[in-house]
Amino acid sequence: MPQSQKLLKSTAIVSVFTLLSRVLGLVRDVVLMNVFGASGLMDAFLVAFKIPNFLRRLFAEGAFAQTFVPVIADYQKKSNQNNFHDLQILISRVFGTLLLLLSVLTSVVMMFAPVVIGAFAMGFIHEPDKFATATTLLRLTFPYLLLITLTAFASSVLQSYQRFVIPTVTPILLNICFIIFAIWLSPYFAEPILALGYAVLLAGILQLGLQLLPLYQQNLLILPKVDFAHTGVRQILKGVLPAIFGVSVLQINLLINTSFASFLPTGSVSWLYTAERMSELPLGVIGVAIGTVILPHLSHNNNEQNFIKTLDWACWLVLLIGLPASLALIQISDILMLALFQHGRFGSHDALMSGFALQCMAGGILAFMLIKIFAPAFFAKHQGKIPVKAGIIAIVANAVSAVVLLGIFSTINLPLHGALALATTLSAWVNVAVLYYYLKKQQLFKFNPHSKKRMLQLCVANGVMLIALQIMITLFPTNASQIGKILAFLAICVGGMLVYAVGLFLAGFRSGSLKSD
Repeated sequence: MPQSQKLLKSTAIVSVFTLLSRVLGLVRDVVLMNVFGASGLMDAFLVAFKIPNFLRRLFAEGAFAQTFVPVIADYQKKSNQNNFHDLQILISRVFGTLLLLLSVLTSVVMMFAPVVIGAFAMGFIHEPDKFATATTLLRLTFPYLLLITLTAFASSVLQSYQRFVIPTVTPILLNICFIIFAIWLSPYFAEPILALGYAVLLAGILQLGLQLLPLYQQNLLILPKVDFAHTGVRQILKGVLPAIFGVSVLQINLLINTSFASFLPTGSVSWLYTAERMSELPLGVIGVAIGTVILPHLSHNNNEQNFIKTLDWACWLVLLIGLPASLALIQISDILMLALFQHGRFGSHDALMSGFALQCMAGGILAFMLIKIFAPAFFAKHQGKIPVKAGIIAIVANAVSAVVLLGIFSTINLPLHGALALATTLSAWVNVAVLYYYLKKQQLFKFNPHSKKRMLQLCVANGVMLIALQIMITLFPTNASQIGKILAFLAICVGGMLVYAVGLFLAGFRSGSLKSD
């Protein structure tokens, strides 16, 4: 099977299960906002959950995966019946080292939870009830970092053997736990919001347990042993810090924005969270899926031309889906929030505030996707310093932009949380620009000769789609029931996708146009 077909098949598998997880995640967020609303307690939970979740994305799905996959790929190249034992030793030592480091970190954070909350959400210090609730929730949620990082470690091993199903099914368990605890179990708690903390803890246990059988089937379920001197462990630890800045810039920026938002009016953290979740739907389904699939291929690929073709294929697939997703979300953000979230304790004002944040953030969706493609290329080549440089520049750009935009938004009387969302977008494009510059400089990437034609086709199709969406939005029934609004919104989405597909076809684009070989 040609490489492009293999990549497309693997990407499709990851995307389908990721889409299922994201859709269930959307249901989860609708449930949480309907049950708890954009309240002070919900703000407290989101801060308490965002800290371990931020570190999860930093270490587990971000930095660790980017450094571990190339290392295990090197061991697999050398692996045969005689030295398969070396691969087992690597997994044992990495497992043991992670277990020790994360156990120590978890213990320290749980002990000093008030200090951590004070550092990440300084605005809560002057609201004692919110601060106390956030502290209690952090002690419940932080062990999730230990459990989910070990889960991500196991998932990386499975993905290196082209087993993508279990790792992509795993996140569904968190969504299920949230929904069950929020709807059915929270009323039994003296403080209902604490139910969400227990949901996170149970989900971490279940997610780790799901990986054990497939690891055993690969003969890779090995007892952990701590060994900082092991060559593979040292190589991974050396690469983790660069990878943090290389692939997890978005998460760092979102956490910085949460700290800023803790000083803004109650509900700001929830509004930003809802916008983040909506922007992550296309990012998770396409950007993360492609990044997950191509990293093992890039790490195994010693042929420079094939390396370049793989990046070109991934980039165009991202443009094909990410560009319309970004433009459409900017246009339909308000009706999306009104249709999906305006219910229960989440009112129309909350929906419009979340929609405004999504408008400001959606412009960066394509950039977020491209980062997931460009950064792994450097890690596959063991050039982690370049994504670090790009990441640091992007983080500084986000902080500076946030301060400047807060001043501008205040002057022109726009909702201040939108400034933080827009700063995230600007930072993402700065990151992409720096990564692209170094890819071109090192001749690791170039668009193929058909690029101008493809870009023209994309512009035509997206232009037609935006016109069609604008017409359909004017017909949206704002006074209908929630079911009616959801059906109308889905009809608009389907209509937009159909118009986009027809626009591509009429512009001359065909399904076989994207090839990496």
